Amino acid sequence: MRLTELLQRPSLRLPLPFGQYRIHSGTPVKSFGRNIYSPKLSGNQQQGCTSARPGISGYTWAHQATGRTATQLSSAAQTHSKETAEMASGHANGSQSPQGRASMQRTTFREMVHQAFQGAIERAFPDLPNQQAVVAPTGNPKIADYQCNNAMIISGRLPQPPKEKPAPAENGQEKPKLSKAEQKKLKAAEQEARNKLQNKVAQQIIDALPESLPMIAGRPATAGGAFINMRVDTAWMGQVVQSMLVEGIDKWAPRLPHKRAVIDFSSPNVAKEMHVGHLRSTILGDTLARTLEYCGLEVVRLNHVGDWGTQFGMLIQYIAESRPGGINDTNIEHEDLGQLQALYKKSKERFDADPEFKERAKAAVGRLQGGDAECLQAWQRICKASRQAFQAVYDRLGVKLEERGESFYNPFLASLVEELAGQGIIEDSNGAKVVWVEGQENPLIVQKADGAFLYGTTDLAAIRHRLQTEKGDWLIYVTDLGQAGHFDLVFGSAKKAGFILPKDDPGHPRIDHVGFGLVLGADGKRIRTRSGGDNVRLSELLDEAKERCQTTIKDRREDIGEEELDMASSAMGYGAIKYADLKNHRTTNYKFDFDAMCDLKGNTAVYLLYAHARIASIVRKADRPEVSDGSLAKSASIDLEHPAEVALALHLIRFPEALEDMLEDLTPNRLTEYLYILSDKFNTFYTNCHVIGEAQEDSRLLLVQSVAVVMRQCFHLLGLTPLYRI
Repeated sequence: MRLTELLQRPSLRLPLPFGQYRIHSGTPVKSFGRNIYSPKLSGNQQQGCTSARPGISGYTWAHQATGRTATQLSSAAQTHSKETAEMASGHANGSQSPQGRASMQRTTFREMVHQAFQGAIERAFPDLPNQQAVVAPTGNPKIADYQCNNAMIISGRLPQPPKEKPAPAENGQEKPKLSKAEQKKLKAAEQEARNKLQNKVAQQIIDALPESLPMIAGRPATAGGAFINMRVDTAWMGQVVQSMLVEGIDKWAPRLPHKRAVIDFSSPNVAKEMHVGHLRSTILGDTLARTLEYCGLEVVRLNHVGDWGTQFGMLIQYIAESRPGGINDTNIEHEDLGQLQALYKKSKERFDADPEFKERAKAAVGRLQGGDAECLQAWQRICKASRQAFQAVYDRLGVKLEERGESFYNPFLASLVEELAGQGIIEDSNGAKVVWVEGQENPLIVQKADGAFLYGTTDLAAIRHRLQTEKGDWLIYVTDLGQAGHFDLVFGSAKKAGFILPKDDPGHPRIDHVGFGLVLGADGKRIRTRSGGDNVRLSELLDEAKERCQTTIKDRREDIGEEELDMASSAMGYGAIKYADLKNHRTTNYKFDFDAMCDLKGNTAVYLLYAHARIASIVRKADRPEVSDGSLAKSASIDLEHPAEVALALHLIRFPEALEDMLEDLTPNRLTEYLYILSDKFNTFYTNCHVIGEAQEDSRLLLVQSVAVVMRQCFHLLGLTPLYRI
């Protein structure tokens, strides 16, 4: 089997130290904790997360911060693996206080084991450079918790056993053809020889491992094949989970090689109400922002609203001609966004049908951009009304954003075009000024022949501002997949202009376009209003979700008070909409189905919120304040004895790994999957392990509390509000 074929298997995802590149079809992409060779993607997958990083050839990669090659880092990894083993040994054999054990989880189990195997591979096979350890969870937990899968790869690079050949022909006769039975026997012999070689390689790797690996139970071993199996040590697991309760869930946040991220998301258009089309960008962007904040980054959440351009001259001119009081009618104290949207629709119809009105609207654009007081006043009224309506939706969703619309960058556009011209990268195309990007069929138009600037010009000014003024070292754009081509042009032009520093520069940023698919109706088409014309307003969807959850809660708790009902139904209804979106891979389309997303069973926010409430009730029934205030975690220990306890603790310590996986591709569905499995494993634990009144009460209460803490952190990252009683 070829190396590329082997590494294309989804299960073979391997961890590496933070700050290394993920090799993506010959293009280095930032990776968190793992180095993966990904096959070339196509279609929506390829568009799903584009990177501005330039390509490099072959399998070469370099460390961003140090510039060292893979060989140099492999040598360093051997030293690090020794340090990892010593660290783990110290935690296991040294002080048994939770405080003394806590820091181990700053490095995940996956990374610690990877480093140990990396050093072992280099010691066992020093003549085979660039052999990166492949460590991943097993597909079958009955066999092991994790596997090292390098033996198959390495054996393919070693001298192969001689193939068994059929007997030679005699007296110049043709060689006799092998029968099917003989062919089968020959193939079996060759496979047996390969298996023996792979097993031999696996054993050499095991023999080269450090003597002390306290995070692993016993010694890694093979089952007679190429895969090296290992179990996580239960005592070590218990200590790691307990240390989290003592020092806090923040200790499990992955370490990232970035300091300041700028995330562009939501981005509705002024004078139009937010609709279902804004749902995914808003929810995805908020979850990514929350996760990066949890990981210690300073995050700038930007709302790149559409508040500038021809459409505003069109709307202002229509208002001026249709209202009795003119452009700034004093009889209208506040603009209503619903009315503005209706006016916008009428103005667009007239703009398309009436050439004379079209000319007057263009003149209004000129006056607005020229600073005409009346036009600016009308524009500000329109923006204010839109802003208030947007904020009402954001408040309901618990989303925080800093508005920085297209108008913010307008003063920079003329000088930007001059700068690009001065660099000699602008070309003329029928009077328009364009920037050609290598590998792209069409150029980025930065100024039309009539002198007007376009979205591309604004986005180019924005990327320069975010890199040079905001000092972002990670830029994220959350928009629909249809804009992937546009951002390829913007990123390529920014690189050509020198705004994006070269890959060998220490200041080279990570830049991602996080594309997403469509929200569809039950019929599989774009979701529309019942009349079939307009997009469904987002506020209407939130209203209906809340109303449905109010009914569900009342059916289960008839005595619930109005205030508590309002709070619980809001948390459940809005959470149902968010989770239903986030649990799907962002590049796929999905059907918006209230019945499915509000179901009490299955992978829904409603189910998970009820699960958390049940967990909280267990702690309440125990009536032991020391569980919630943390004092029990400092005095008792978590002892994992029952298989269900072990499985639950193992999944708990994989929380940082789930976040690493999510941040690798910026796919929140990895986190929702982790959360749902956590709930399922807790149910298995609670079914098989009584908590209150048992000899293991202290240990099991701590395990219950650990699940609650991790669930709440997942809820926070996903923008869900936990419920403690339903």
